Formats: sequence, structure tokens, C-alpha cells
Amino acid sequence: MMWGALQRKGVLGINRRNARYTLFSNDRSRYPLVDDKLATKRLCSEANIPVPRLLARAGLHREARLLPERLRREASFVLKPARGAMGNGILVIHGDGKGGFLRAGRPIPEEDLVYHAAGIISGLYSLAGHQDAALVEERLEAHLELASLAPGGVPDVRVIVYRGLPVMAMIRLPTLRSGGRANLHQGAIGAGIDLARSRTSHAVLRHRPVSVHPDTGESVVGVGIPEFERVLEIAVHATDRTGLSYVGADVVVDAVRGPVILELNARPGLVIQLATRAGLRPRLDAVDRLLGRHDCDWQQALPVQERVVLGQQIAAEQAG
Repeated sequence: MMWGALQRKGVLGINRRNARYTLFSNDRSRYPLVDDKLATKRLCSEANIPVPRLLARAGLHREARLLPERLRREASFVLKPARGAMGNGILVIHGDGKGGFLRAGRPIPEEDLVYHAAGIISGLYSLAGHQDAALVEERLEAHLELASLAPGGVPDVRVIVYRGLPVMAMIRLPTLRSGGRANLHQGAIGAGIDLARSRTSHAVLRHRPVSVHPDTGESVVGVGIPEFERVLEIAVHATDRTGLSYVGADVVVDAVRGPVILELNARPGLVIQLATRAGLRPRLDAVDRLLGRHDCDWQQALPVQERVVLGQQIAAEQAG
């Protein structure tokens, strides 16, 4: 009975997502371009799409031991696995001004930093448990208009792009519970975004509706997303580069650089439907009706800006 109600609302389930979109629509030979964050970074950089600056990389254990000395002069940085998922294995580190390191305001010994990087390299956080690489990136800063909604972290915008059109988006807001990470599995808030109005419309925390941030008491509904048009544009542009048809693009609106591609995901989660209170299926079906059986070649003829407008129109029509 509940499943029938969800179907009538157009909710996309995981089995259909896998069969129809992540497997049927996406060429598996292209998955490495998004499963490896370093490959994604190269792909975007070649197309002049902004990405976080890479400070260091360690693919061998002996290289991990060199990281503290290489990073000693950095004011802050993010240590993450190249092939990680769900926010696991990510550390946000600050310098203490004396050559040491801090995590969440507390000192972290150099040997702990090296140990964590070694765990990443050993595959502790990788998708299939295979050997990985530890990446060190610049720490992005939240846009001033969003900073008060992300205590101790940086929010990001997840955009679902299907066949070159943006169809759904939410902003993920870090909480103290999530450890400052913008990941819903870790306890971040997911706030659905109205594509046409560039504002949040609904929000969920641990799958339950919320209207205010638990740490600040500020409203998370009706919040305007700065530079949202540009967010959608670089999400679409980056997805074009992958050759994949169904992708989740994560974009940070940095205080200085503006929208920056954080990573891409060929298997984006489905909680975004709870955050937006809308089913994905009607929007995906509308894209298929619009494009028919055309392959991806049409994307080269239609400018990104026009495809963003089409996606916004489809979202507005399906929202009624």
C-alpha cells in the first residue's frame, strides 16, 4: 500500500535507479572518471572547470610519511581518499601557527596524520577495499550567505544531471553531529532547492522533516542559494566531460572562487527526493520525452545555459 503511494508520487526506488539509470544509461567503462577524485579533478581542469587545488598526493606508504613536512606551512587543508564514498575517511585539518596541526580545535600528532593517510592508501575507505591514494586539497570556505548555516564546515550543492539537463538539487548543510561534513549519512541536513527560484523549499535530517538548523536555530527553508545558475552550469559542464548520462555533481560555493566542482558520483543517492518532497521519475521521464531517442551528441549543439533553462522548466512543470 505504501509502495503504491510512493509510485503514484513518482518516487524513484533503488532497484529502478540501478537497472534503468546507473547501469543502463551509464557506460561502465566511464565510471573510473568519477570513482577516482583525482581523475575527476584532471577531467575538469582540462575543461577549465574550477576544482579544489591539489596540495599533495600520497599513493605509497613512504610518501605518506612525507606529508606533515609538506603541509606544515598550510593554514588548513582537507585529507581525503581518492576513491572514498559517503564522506568516510575525510579529515579537515588546520595549522596551529607553530608548525603543528589541529583537528576540530584539538592537536593531532603528526604520526596520527601519517597513520590516517596510510589507512587511506591501504584501501580502508575505498569503494571496493582496493589500494587507494591519499589526496590533500585546499580547504574551501563557505560563501558568506551560507556560512551561518554551516557551523564548522562547508555546505555543498548536490545536482542530479540526466542526459545533460539538471533535474533536481539540494544543499547539504553540515552539523555538529556530522562533524562538519556535508554528508547526509554522517548527520548533515539535506535541503531541497527549487531549481527555478534558487531557494530551499523543504529540508530533512536523518530522513525527518526539519525547518531550522539544530545547532544555530536558523531557518533552513526559504534560503537563497548564491550563484545558483552558475552552480547548475558547471554541474552540467562537468557531467558532459564524463560521457555519463546519470550523475550527481557536488558543487561548493566558495567564499572567494565561487562555485567549484567538489566531486561527481555515478550512483547518486535517492534521499534528495525526501529533501525536495518530489519524485525523480516524472522529471527523468520528461527529459526522455523531450529528447526522445537522441544520443549525447545533441549536447554538443545546445549550449549549457539553454540546457539549464530546460531543466528548470521541467522541474517547474512537474512541481505543478
